[in-house]
Amino acid sequence: MRRLGRRNVAAGLAAMAAAPAWSRRARAQNASVEVDLELVLAVDVSRSVDDQEFELQRRGYARAFTHPTVIRAIQANPLRKIAVAFVEWSGAEFQKTVVPWTEIADAESGALFADRVLEAPRSFWGWTSISGAIDHSVGMFGQAYRGRRKVIDVSGDGINNSGRPAYAARDDAVARGVAINGLVIMNDNPNPGPRGFAQPPLDEFYREQVIGGPGAFVIAIDEFESFAYAIVNKLIKEIADFAVDPSVRVAEAK
Repeated sequence: MRRLGRRNVAAGLAAMAAAPAWSRRARAQNASVEVDLELVLAVDVSRSVDDQEFELQRRGYARAFTHPTVIRAIQANPLRKIAVAFVEWSGAEFQKTVVPWTEIADAESGALFADRVLEAPRSFWGWTSISGAIDHSVGMFGQAYRGRRKVIDVSGDGINNSGRPAYAARDDAVARGVAINGLVIMNDNPNPGPRGFAQPPLDEFYREQVIGGPGAFVIAIDEFESFAYAIVNKLIKEIADFAVDPSVRVAEAK
């Protein structure tokens, strides 16, 4: 019985030792799938985003990935495929991957991604931690795909008021080879800034403390009703390899 016990213990220890190796091999196999772009869509669902605005955001992203020009932009790249993940965030401890890494190469895979975006319930209410959103997003890269480019697409309607400074998270992300772009909603329901400090214009805040990396840019819109059109144009600019297919242009997205 003692020998049997020792054998069982030894087998158990061997299994425990083997499990991490198997997990590492599985992750390595998944991460060996190369795509033109790994794109994290990091979407603000803090308390300044009401239910109507939330629905406009969700529908805007879903519509974008069924838009013919976005699909053409994807197919304008050398590998003709990208990987996209959809993340919702609010305060420093509140980030959720709503749709995990999904490969998009054509209209069918774009529509499937859009359906998954629309069907998920809202994740959070609360404060606004752009830094938390960036940190969470950075940790997602390399999990399932290996992108020639890595981009975080942050959309929001307020400044960072929770967690560490946004610029600190931005600088760490850029140092890891990740670019960050911003879509700013300049609506009439902004989040509160830190007490005792004047709140800067939101597009200025994003330019100074959020975006970074090669070709980083901010698109600012005045209302959530313009979100769908803005996100289509933003995705085309982020995704398309204009050198491969110069006929793909942002102006085509209507």
